Amino acid sequence: MEKILLLGNIISVVYMTGVIWLIQLVGYPAFSLVGREVFPQYHASHAFWITPVVAPAMIAELATSVLLLYFVPEGAPKSLLWIGFGLTVTVWASTVFFQIPAHDRLARGFDPETHSFLVNTNWIRTIAWSLHTILVVALAWKSFR
Repeated sequence: MEKILLLGNIISVVYMTGVIWLIQLVGYPAFSLVGREVFPQYHASHAFWITPVVAPAMIAELATSVLLLYFVPEGAPKSLLWIGFGLTVTVWASTVFFQIPAHDRLARGFDPETHSFLVNTNWIRTIAWSLHTILVVALAWKSFR
């Protein structure tokens, strides 16, 4: 059970790291290239399609990060599991307090200041998921050897 949880955590974290880098470097910067007259429709489409891409993986990451604190895989230092959980909490906090409010404002129309805020604060999630990927690779190395 512990190794299955760890594998689920690894898959969700690595998947979200790839997604967030794509969003950070391509998706969010492209918002500024969309004309103001069609931006609300473009943003609505983005929100509609990105949700099923990210929500299941984010929920899986949160669930497995919590469960791994209770079902510790053999060879996995509990301190690394706590750090992983902390990175997951960081991602969720950034999403709730920064990205969702920015998206709510952008849903009403493009605003350069809000767009800049979205791109800049999204680095929190990009860095957290990248660090979590490094961490889960180390956990996999320790646990699956």
